[in-house]
Amino acid sequence: MSYVNTIRMFVRVYELGSMSAAARDQRTSPAVASARISELEKHLGVRLFNRTTRSLQPTENGRIFYDGARRVLDAIDEAEAAVMDVTQNPRGTIFVAAPLGVGRRFVAPHVPAFKDQYPQIDVRLRLSDRIIDVVAEAIDVAFHLGLLDDSTLKVKTIADCPRLLCAAPAYIAHRGMPEDGAALVRDRHDCLNLRFPGAKEFQWTLQTPDGPRRFEIAGPFESDDGDVLTGWALDGRGVILKPLFEVAAHLRSGALVPVATATPPLPTQISSLSQHRRLKDPKVRLFTEYMAARIKDELRRASDGP
Repeated sequence: MSYVNTIRMFVRVYELGSMSAAARDQRTSPAVASARISELEKHLGVRLFNRTTRSLQPTENGRIFYDGARRVLDAIDEAEAAVMDVTQNPRGTIFVAAPLGVGRRFVAPHVPAFKDQYPQIDVRLRLSDRIIDVVAEAIDVAFHLGLLDDSTLKVKTIADCPRLLCAAPAYIAHRGMPEDGAALVRDRHDCLNLRFPGAKEFQWTLQTPDGPRRFEIAGPFESDDGDVLTGWALDGRGVILKPLFEVAAHLRSGALVPVATATPPLPTQISSLSQHRRLKDPKVRLFTEYMAARIKDELRRASDGP
């Protein structure tokens, strides 16, 4: 298996563009990663990467070898998946990504039970509100909150998620109750926005009698962590746009109340994304189906009652 592992290291160095990032991905040291690439170059008799202290770029030979190496690894993965499917004994490691709110509420709590049911499957869960590159980061399944553009990935919609605008009673007492999106802009309400590199929603798209409309909101605070925004809203610092499931408990307790109800936000979705070939792997398919069922149940419970 050593040559296969060396090829796998090469592929990850190529895809991530970094020896140290590939080493972390493969759970080894940069020195080991560099040594494996050097061994592979010696074996092939060609240079695969041009290295400087600041950059690492594939050579033409490296690009040619990557295409063949990627096909070899895909064939091995599919062959192993086929054997595991026949034996009904799925095993291996699944790399999973999810937004912070979705991951903490709906995915992470069910990972231990999944592991109990399938003891030979390990789960590596990464939570972040930033945009995930499923291919480059070798993610088996990524859960996504939001409407997706056209994608080359396999997308499965798990559930629709209504959203709303809300604020703390203390904020409303101080700034007044905005009736609609126009009031948010006209009265310069403090809107707490989720922003991170690559984020697209710098405006709020709300439903009006004339159809969806974008409103240029502004505010003194923004964050790349949705739970931070909720905390600020609970502290009376502004208006947030949130999926109902994230704020349902606060609505029931009265800590937050709906605002601008004449122009509610467009609903969103929770989906799962995978590379098409990854869904052929029984452990990935099992995990995706397992979590989808539990996310649907959790959403029903979380959104019940407000």
